Amino acid sequence: MRKLTVPLLCSALFLTACGDSGWNPLGWFSSEPPRSTLEPETGYEQSNELRPVIGQISSARWEPLNEGRLLVVTATTPTKGYASVELVTARPQPAERITPDSDGVLRLRLVGWPPAPDAPAGQIARRPNDPITAALALSSTQLAPISSVEITSATNTVTLRR
Repeated sequence: MRKLTVPLLCSALFLTACGDSGWNPLGWFSSEPPRSTLEPETGYEQSNELRPVIGQISSARWEPLNEGRLLVVTATTPTKGYASVELVTARPQPAERITPDSDGVLRLRLVGWPPAPDAPAGQIARRPNDPITAALALSSTQLAPISSVEITSATNTVTLRR
């Protein structure tokens, strides 16, 4: 009997260490199936983006970096004083992980906070003199699956090929 106890105890400890797999005896009688995805239990971070899409894109270009490229977008807005202008992904994605859609296109939006209606900064913008520039750095690893980038503003969409 002693010869059988130690191997059984060792195998039971080994099997309970298998976590959510089907080998774990603690999960054999539960009605909940084991997780079959790597997605976090709380789900991916949902976009809490409240800033509206702004401006009209006047130019978009790639700038070289040591490890990747910098996407630089210049736009014009109807008034001066926009704040927190940024390029954000069109669909919610985990922080610091930018991936394209299944067709290889990375879809971005140009967003920012407009000035308050009574703010002195809310003067009418002069098109050539008051541009807004936003940039997004992409590493070589992030660029690998991307075939093109589509940037949407309030009035137009610009597509850049890689």
